[in-house]
Amino acid sequence: MNSYVRAPGMSRRILRGFRPEIMADRRIAQGLSRGELARQAGVSTGAVAKWETGRSTPAVDTLARVATVLGVSMQDLIVVPAHERYLGDFRSLAGLTQPQLAARIGFSSSTVADLERGHAILTDVQEERIAGAVGASRAEVRAAYDRVRNRPPGARP
Repeated sequence: MNSYVRAPGMSRRILRGFRPEIMADRRIAQGLSRGELARQAGVSTGAVAKWETGRSTPAVDTLARVATVLGVSMQDLIVVPAHERYLGDFRSLAGLTQPQLAARIGFSSSTVADLERGHAILTDVQEERIAGAVGASRAEVRAAYDRVRNRPPGARP
């Protein structure tokens, strides 16, 4: 499994569970060069190279475009076991940024960020709206929230 510790040269936001080797394998299986994948996904060839070598991770909405080009799901490229998922993992698996999720559920981006870090109390309304937006059950959303809320001190959500 990926290390979630920031390595030198890594992007500031690490996409938890991103598997660069799977992306590279799927690209090669599709017969695409890095340049062709980059062109079709609207990114630079250098960005694809950095992602595939683990030097950085893509933004979740960018990875969603890559997944579309490769004909795979986000679950193929982001691997976090169901019993380990935090609230933000469901958003990532849905291919949504925090602002995109916030717009869909009618709450602010800061509220979404606070919930994903476990710094705010998840209400029943928020739970229901998040579940609907990310395609998860309310029970899955609640369990993911509880995991992030009860994670050990210093563990990254």
